[in-house]
Amino acid sequence: MTQMRTHTCGELRMEHVGQQVKLSGWLENLRIVGSGFAFAVVRDYYGTTQLVIDNEEMLKTFRTITKESTISVEGIVRERDSKNPKQPTGDIEIVPDKVEVLGRCRYGELPFEINRSKEADESARLKYRYLDLRNPAVKENIILRSKVISALRQAMQEHGFLEITTPILTVSSPEGARDYLVPARKHPGKFYALPQAPQQFKQLLMVSGFDRYFQIAPCFRDEDARGDRSPGEFYQLDMEMAFASQEDVFAVIEDVLPPIFAKYGKYDIASQPPFRRIPYLKALETYGSDKPDLRIDLSARDVTGLVADCGFEPFASGEIKAIPISECKLTRKQIDKLLADCEVQAGAKPYWFKLDDKGVLAGGVAKFLQDKQAALTDALGLRPDTLVLLCSGKRAQAQKTAGVAIKTFGPACEGHYDRDRYEFCWIVDFPMYEIGEESGELEFCHNPFSMPSGGLETLLKAERGEIDPLSIMAEQYDIVCNGVELSSGAVRNHDPEIMIKAFEFVRLGEEDVKARFPAMYNAFCYGAPPHAGIAPGVDRMVMLLAGVDTIREVIPFPMNKNAQDLMMDAPNYVEQKQLDELHIAVTLKEEE
Repeated sequence: MTQMRTHTCGELRMEHVGQQVKLSGWLENLRIVGSGFAFAVVRDYYGTTQLVIDNEEMLKTFRTITKESTISVEGIVRERDSKNPKQPTGDIEIVPDKVEVLGRCRYGELPFEINRSKEADESARLKYRYLDLRNPAVKENIILRSKVISALRQAMQEHGFLEITTPILTVSSPEGARDYLVPARKHPGKFYALPQAPQQFKQLLMVSGFDRYFQIAPCFRDEDARGDRSPGEFYQLDMEMAFASQEDVFAVIEDVLPPIFAKYGKYDIASQPPFRRIPYLKALETYGSDKPDLRIDLSARDVTGLVADCGFEPFASGEIKAIPISECKLTRKQIDKLLADCEVQAGAKPYWFKLDDKGVLAGGVAKFLQDKQAALTDALGLRPDTLVLLCSGKRAQAQKTAGVAIKTFGPACEGHYDRDRYEFCWIVDFPMYEIGEESGELEFCHNPFSMPSGGLETLLKAERGEIDPLSIMAEQYDIVCNGVELSSGAVRNHDPEIMIKAFEFVRLGEEDVKARFPAMYNAFCYGAPPHAGIAPGVDRMVMLLAGVDTIREVIPFPMNKNAQDLMMDAPNYVEQKQLDELHIAVTLKEEE
């Protein structure tokens, strides 16, 4: 195989018995069971193999080798007396006649036990990530990531997409998240920015005459971490199609993703096309979220008109959303615990009552609703043993509380959560504009470069006062899987006249657009094709496929929640000479 090994540590089987072999790997464990007799385990990327040390001289040598040192072992393969059916190499063992230390572990005590590293403190895991990755269970996620990216790349190429890499050093964008800036040494006082996404470049590729583009694109955003988002750097399956509509994008994604999720995922069932399409406003009304987890069969219904006058003060104003949960066997203690969890996440706690097994309203706010029982039963289709959650407040708060309640109670209530599958859906028909919470004026609701539904004519109607600008929909869409947003996408606004008109509604004129987006605006003036695209997050996809709760588990060298690389000690200070070359003065004093 190579000069340092004839086989890997996961390769030997019964057919190798009697052969002289040479393995190389890490000494995982040494277990001494008697005078001159011990078992050792050697591990490499491919697996583990047991060694049997049956003489005092060889044991003496092994006693001097620290755990996790890399070693080379030569010996004879023999059949095990006590076999291990759970281990691929469990039928055999090696009797070593020669061992050589290739790289000594100079520390007698490790920061954590390798095979139990996932139980260690996260800071220790990130600081010693190279040790954490030796754990086969951790390494498996990175192997999965490689396989998924390879499968995505192959599928896109089979659909006629050309892989093109776009620049990493670019210009700061006034839209979106906070940029990472890079000082330009040759241009004092000026800065590059790391791309938040290849958005403008991929649209410019469409203008350049390329028909189908994709790349596994690195993106950089200076934003806070959360479970499904890593600070700093992330990757996405970026794609764009010329002379294409929303339906064309949907067709590609619905053909590419389900086979990959079914093959590589923790669950082997994935939605088949066509995926469900849910208008944005309906998603908020029905699921309390624009990222619904369709594995949960619960939904919210508006009961404001039924219960607002019941005499319970929190219901007297705003809206009330009801979530009926049939055949609910939760105890009062369990309900209270879940309600508290909802309050932490949503900032408000749902109220509740139950239709007990005798058909009587009981518990929670039931005393205020006794004369509403018939109406509620009819409106919600209530049956005995049904728990009803009531979420109240201003519309946005009531919807948010309902969304959190559905995702909290659904998995806790037997029969309402089909966990072992991947359920995709499209969220469509996003509003083009909204009233800004801080400004109180009209602002873009999501992507300002999405094509407004109906194009220029719709904008002109709004300008003439024939329709409300808030009623204008955008040809924008999100793809959601199991309650996780994988990506936003859109049919792009490729017409300069429509673009200018769209920006005028948010008080920006032609000169503003030219100044902020000069390359894209000018390119569109030279004849741009209609185009559309999307960019599902690779890290989020692999997180779902691996069945883990945090995105850091599927990234080889992740940052912590504070955007720090504990292993490399980044960010860090640099020498004054480097700052001088870049014409940068640091005004903050170093912490003592």
